[in-house]
Amino acid sequence: MFPNFSMLTKLEFQPLETVACDALIVVGFETTAPSVSAVAELYESKEFAGKPLDMALLHRPAGLQAQRLLLIGGGKPDKFNAASLRRAAGAALRHLKPKSFRNIAMLLDPAFSGPEHVAAAVEGAILGDFESDALKSDKKDVKTVDRFTVVVPAGDPGLEAARRRGEILAESQNFSRTMVNEPANRMTPTVLASRAETMAGEFGLGCEILDRDRMKQLGMGSLLGVAMGSAEPPAMIILRYRPEAGAAQTAHLGLVGKGVTFDSGGLSIKPADGMEKMKYDMAGGAAMIGAMRAIAQLKPAIPVTALIPAVENMTGSRAQRPGDIVTSLSGKTIEVLNTDAEGRLILADALTYAKRLGCSHLVDAATLTGAIVVALGHVHVGLFASDDALRDKVMAAADAEGEKMWQMPLDDEYKDYLKSAFADLPNIGGRWGGAITAATFLKEFADGSPWVHLDIAGTAWLDDAKPFMAKGPSGVAVRTLVRLATAW
Repeated sequence: MFPNFSMLTKLEFQPLETVACDALIVVGFETTAPSVSAVAELYESKEFAGKPLDMALLHRPAGLQAQRLLLIGGGKPDKFNAASLRRAAGAALRHLKPKSFRNIAMLLDPAFSGPEHVAAAVEGAILGDFESDALKSDKKDVKTVDRFTVVVPAGDPGLEAARRRGEILAESQNFSRTMVNEPANRMTPTVLASRAETMAGEFGLGCEILDRDRMKQLGMGSLLGVAMGSAEPPAMIILRYRPEAGAAQTAHLGLVGKGVTFDSGGLSIKPADGMEKMKYDMAGGAAMIGAMRAIAQLKPAIPVTALIPAVENMTGSRAQRPGDIVTSLSGKTIEVLNTDAEGRLILADALTYAKRLGCSHLVDAATLTGAIVVALGHVHVGLFASDDALRDKVMAAADAEGEKMWQMPLDDEYKDYLKSAFADLPNIGGRWGGAITAATFLKEFADGSPWVHLDIAGTAWLDDAKPFMAKGPSGVAVRTLVRLATAW
């Protein structure tokens, strides 16, 4: 099912006193109280100290038209930024939504009311409004927010473009989250391809779906080997954005996302505990589809092509076995030592095909390894790069969007872990450096092109709800990828 983006967002220029709404959100800092007489007493009594995401709700505050005032902590002003504001907006909306407030506004401090702050406030509210319980049938008294208004005392009318950009980004991120949230019986490779095709038609993107026969003709043996054990047919989803004629085209960006709609591990089967979460193994592919949804609307100056290899990794009687050797689209042979290292096998053929389609710069995103979770926990995306310039662009985009990424090593010495006596390379290394050897494997198929790999295994799914985001899919990397394209 498609998400229902029913909450209206608006931007208004007016003073605090005239904002009429059910609840007005104001950020209060540790060192300075907002210039609202109604909250001075809270600071004086130490009931509110401005710590990050602390909250205090005032009923019918004197001198205001708002029915309620929610004071939310911003921490220290010198550490407050657009990412902080995004979290504050999401946390505030999630706090107010169950209380049946349908018309909510957020007043931005004059020091934090630039374009990036307006966009962040809208993003935070829309992302906070997302719920993961769409398939529950016994929901009662469902609370909804009809309108979220960003209020600045004064400002440039050009801020409206920032509001719209924030809306596009957050709705596209929620579009990605909705797909990841679907159980595997409802989100097969065929359904994922259909969702992408429908979205492409709605927003004017080119779309091509390669079926099993076409992939076999091309020679995508690495991808097709993973798909052998499932009754669900695989699909290679290709989405194309092209800028208007005459736009400078100094690069062709290729976005490649892992689309394993369910990963049992294959014959190298996973433990039962936690396997139900493996519906999220297509989060990288969903991120690329969501990013393309936003790119189509924001219209960067460079062409962008997204490739999402979509498969199920199952244990059927035709499933590939440990020890099988497959021939990839590049011609390299791969010894499959572990069928649960399937993501790199499908990405290998997708990266090769992206180069054949003319992509000059490659970025892939994948829930690729448990090893990256051991290394970085659930805080940072693991970033691997073959090219410093592209790495810097991705890191700058991530910083601007508040998505934490950490560069991991990719030294040539790690190739020593990937040796096979029977094929050009195995699909796993030894025990050590698992996230790095997985990236080293993929680098072979980027084959000299500037390339960045994002291992999102630890960040694409929230096991517990955050104050600003529901439990479940996070939609990580969507905003970074869009910023990368639009800021090229």
